[in-house]
Amino acid sequence: MSTLAWPWRLLLALVSGVLLACAFPPIGASILAPIAVALLVLATYRTTGPWGLLLGFVQGVVCFGILLRWMALVGTDAWILLSIECAAWIGLAGFGQALVTRLRWWPLWIACIWVLEEALRDRIPWGGFTWGRLAFAQTATTLTPWAAIAGAPAVTFLTALAGAVLAFIVITMAVRRREWRRWAAVGVGGLLVLGLSGLLIPRPTDGQDAEGPPSTVAAVIQGGVPNTGITATDDRQQVLDNHVAATLALAQAAQDGAVEAPELVIWPENSVDFAVFDDPGVEVALTAAARAVDAPLLVGSVIDAPGDPTMIANVGVVWDPETGPGDYYVKRHPVPFGEFIPLRSLIAPLVGRLDRLPRDMISGSEPGVLQIGPARSAVVICFEVSYDEVVRDAVVEGGRVIVVQTNNATYAGLGQPEQQVAMARLRAVEHARAVLVAATTGVSVVISPDGSVVSEIPEGSTGHLVSTVPLRDSLTIADRVGPAPEWLLAVIGLVAMVYAGVRKRPSDPAAVSTTEASF
Repeated sequence: MSTLAWPWRLLLALVSGVLLACAFPPIGASILAPIAVALLVLATYRTTGPWGLLLGFVQGVVCFGILLRWMALVGTDAWILLSIECAAWIGLAGFGQALVTRLRWWPLWIACIWVLEEALRDRIPWGGFTWGRLAFAQTATTLTPWAAIAGAPAVTFLTALAGAVLAFIVITMAVRRREWRRWAAVGVGGLLVLGLSGLLIPRPTDGQDAEGPPSTVAAVIQGGVPNTGITATDDRQQVLDNHVAATLALAQAAQDGAVEAPELVIWPENSVDFAVFDDPGVEVALTAAARAVDAPLLVGSVIDAPGDPTMIANVGVVWDPETGPGDYYVKRHPVPFGEFIPLRSLIAPLVGRLDRLPRDMISGSEPGVLQIGPARSAVVICFEVSYDEVVRDAVVEGGRVIVVQTNNATYAGLGQPEQQVAMARLRAVEHARAVLVAATTGVSVVISPDGSVVSEIPEGSTGHLVSTVPLRDSLTIADRVGPAPEWLLAVIGLVAMVYAGVRKRPSDPAAVSTTEASF
């Protein structure tokens, strides 16, 4: 295997990139994720570090080029540059794999390297970019329950480990011709243990009443927008009118007995793109809608940043039927180039379309914990659902149900909404919380704490979802241990890479051949 011809290595890297992209929605063939890892391991097995870097980069470019095709609506240059940036981190994984496959127990070190790669990519540069994490391809499999034990990094670790063990089986069959049955049996047994272990982890579905009612009747509104694409919400009045109309239809349905009367109603991000605290017309419309359903609304708005009118803030605002606007959450993790422009003075003059964002968006400093009617809620906005610490902080601070406000109209029809829903399903299991996802054009869903989808409004449709949602107080093990498992696994991966890079390699070819494919 260490002498595999370069054309074959490149072909394996290319195919692994295609398979990894297909593991995520909208195709969502989760089994392809470990297979993609296995193919990249075979491609990088005992090659040099620079070649491993190149092969990992090839896999990454192919995968992210397919996975992030929705970014082309923002600009082809943005799509290409973001794909290259993400692929560079996969190149790091390929570099590490090439080194550590010379060590014993290399499947373990490879799995740790994938956690290391994601930990860095999720944070660097400018807050990182989390799409394409292996965990987000395993949101409805037997590996998913491990999210409740050690978070999304544990699911990534196990997915990568399964792929590395699969590669070990292939290499064993190719190299250990006399003993391959015994070692292959060990590998297959390991895969079975990995695949079935998650079934032993319980997934709660009911609520708790330690700090309030055990459940609430919640409604999600999907009002629609006049068009899709980058100008989807430019007609702000029409977007507001659509969501008011959908809420009034909900009120009528509740009055007719077609649905239960909701105790709280969730509107999506950008559903009220006005100065929500200062516009009398908006106040009248929102108060009328809240009174019609006799329940507080959580509306999504963009306002002048508190204390700094030169900037803006993306917020979720609780709107009471009687008292109007109340507490609000300021988005903590704005998206670079979408909600703020890094190095604005250098970059903005070069890219004309950035004129659409004349003011940067601030980063909120507090977790999104809001009291919406009877439900103390963990609120996150759009892409924040993909960032571990943003969701975890809001749950640990008291959120009994997770609320995701999102506006996916820009990327409608290109798979991005389905990818975001998959992330929400993983968060439900990770924190043992129901999740309410409200989107302008889809996909809006209600998700049970066990990760199953209770109800859904598909893309392009409008309407409401009404469901009795369990409210939970207890914290999962993942909530309690926080980022510790991620950092531990990442450090192990880094140490393995460094050790493999500096250790003295055997000079005798026979000595190398005796350790081929060994643990």
